[in-house]
Amino acid sequence: MKPAVLIVGADKGGVGKTTITRTLLDYLAAKNTLTRAFDAEFPRGTLKRFHPNVTEIIDITSVPDQMKMLDTLATSEVKVSLIDMRAGTLSSTLKAFTDVGFFDAVKAGEVNFGLFHILGPSVSSLEEIADVMPFTRGKNYFAVKNFINETSFFEWDPAVYDSYFKKAKGAVELNIPKLNEMAYEQVELSGVPFSTFIKNRSPQGHIANNSLVLRGYVRTWLNQVSEEYDRIGLLDRLADGGSDD
Repeated sequence: MKPAVLIVGADKGGVGKTTITRTLLDYLAAKNTLTRAFDAEFPRGTLKRFHPNVTEIIDITSVPDQMKMLDTLATSEVKVSLIDMRAGTLSSTLKAFTDVGFFDAVKAGEVNFGLFHILGPSVSSLEEIADVMPFTRGKNYFAVKNFINETSFFEWDPAVYDSYFKKAKGAVELNIPKLNEMAYEQVELSGVPFSTFIKNRSPQGHIANNSLVLRGYVRTWLNQVSEEYDRIGLLDRLADGGSDD
């Protein structure tokens, strides 16, 4: 398997990027796909609290940290790299990756790439599509409607929505369902991966005292999310690189 890089991001904040990244780590682990993660919420990090063993906090604007991520793609035994972006840095990071030749390597077939673009309920999220699409060069672009923070989601006019998506040739839409708020809060308090919470384990691996009911909600939700990743053939896309223009 050639190296694969998945970026999870949005220029708008508060759309649940880290939540999506956590589901991806759980999904890939369940599929026995070794993954390393980079938490760009520098310096404190958010993802690392839930997945400390596979996550490194990085400053995405730092050249040494960019080298740490990109220069090791070919040599690392772990072939999938997942980057959880900090709010407001997606477009600038994609430009920086373009400048250093990352997307040339993607175009040459040396590296597989996917962008999970997390959309919020405002039109400003749609406007981001036009900003980030040129960087994906027709590779795997996933437009993710994340319902985690919103009971009712998009208030967009369908014609406006369609007009933005026409610009996103080859875009794949994903829907991440809403998780029961109390269940979500308990996972946050536990500070463990969703899959670990379901197994009723503590960060140290000991038996926890998590609610049977809340674990059930999380299990059902995570299964639904995994079905979405199965539906789009995520593992196959990571392996073959997706479609070109």
